[in-house]
Parts: sequence; C-alpha cells; structure tokens
Amino acid sequence: MGLIKLTIKGISYSQTQTGAYALVLSEMEGSRTLPIIIGAFEAQSIAIALEKEIRPPRPLTHDLFKTFSDRFSIEVKEVIIHKLVDGVFFSSLICQKDGVEEVLDARTSDAIAIAVRFEAPIFTYENILDKAGVFLKIEDELGLNDLSETEEISLGTQDLLKVDNTSLDSKVSVSELNDQLDKAVADENYELAAKIRDEISKKS
Repeated sequence: MGLIKLTIKGISYSQTQTGAYALVLSEMEGSRTLPIIIGAFEAQSIAIALEKEIRPPRPLTHDLFKTFSDRFSIEVKEVIIHKLVDGVFFSSLICQKDGVEEVLDARTSDAIAIAVRFEAPIFTYENILDKAGVFLKIEDELGLNDLSETEEISLGTQDLLKVDNTSLDSKVSVSELNDQLDKAVADENYELAAKIRDEISKKS
C-alpha cells in the first residue's frame, strides 16, 4: 500500500464532543479530508506551533521533546497514521539517529504536534482514507470553505485560541496592546494573546 501525504487544513471545535477539537488533515493531491478528534492541550500545542508568532515563556511538552531530540541528534523524519480501530487512529514516529531508523508508537495528536515542530511530513494509507476520509463538504461544517491553504490554517488556529470572552477596548493604542500581548504571553494566556494579536493586526 502506498503512502498518501497529508497537510494540516485547520482546527475547529468538535461538533460531536464537548471540550474536544477536530484536527482536519487533507490529502495533498486529492479532495479528501481526514478529521481527527483531539484534546484541548494537543490542539493548543499544534495551533501554537503553526502560528509561530506566539512563543511560550516556558516550553510545552512537545517543545521539550523537540529540544531533547535536537540535543541528542535525533531526527523525526516523518509521521505515519497507520491504523484505525473503533474510531481511534494509531500513529508512528519514524526517527533516525546516526543512520539508524527507529519506529515509535505515538498518539496521533502528539505525533502531529511533534511533526509540525520538526517540519516532518505526515502520511497515511489509502485504506484509512477510504474508511475515515471525507470529501471537502466537511469544510462547510468547520467553516473552512473558500479559503486558501494558508488562510485555512490561520482560521483554524484563531478559532481554537479565541475562546476567551474578554473584550478589548478599541481605543487602546498599538503600543499598549503590545504591552498587553507581552503580558498575556508571559502569563501563558494564549487565548487572550491571540485576541490581542488580531486587534494589533487590525490597527496596523
């Protein structure tokens, strides 16, 4: 069975599970998408890695994994979503050190959070896409329709992070907003940081 390369299309609130999120993967050369339900922590970790603009003052678990791997010259070459059982996806990290390849089992959400940090490709098998893949109509449910790939990722991460209902004063200056952004990041309040960042973008 040949491997099919996937890309991250976006992240949205799960329509079926409270407190969970839908990570939507899309095949690079085709119209099928693969929605995977993941937890809030992993969703936030993936979103932060995709954004690249918000740097946590302390490393998240997946950041620590990346630092550890770099320090000991371990490379994550790719992630393979290789099995689907009772709605649960199983994945492997393909790692390499000194020319020796190792395969590590991982939860799919963790594997993808790590793949983003290593800029490693994500693959799955045709039979998994046949079983769990859906065509682009899922975009209507996730609010991802009519967007380019870059915009879709941006929308997914913004929707994920914008769960803080704190309203921002439109009269606040950009300088003050930058101070608030620094404080929100220092406090690890990434939801508020995303709102402030977007408000700064509107004023710039």
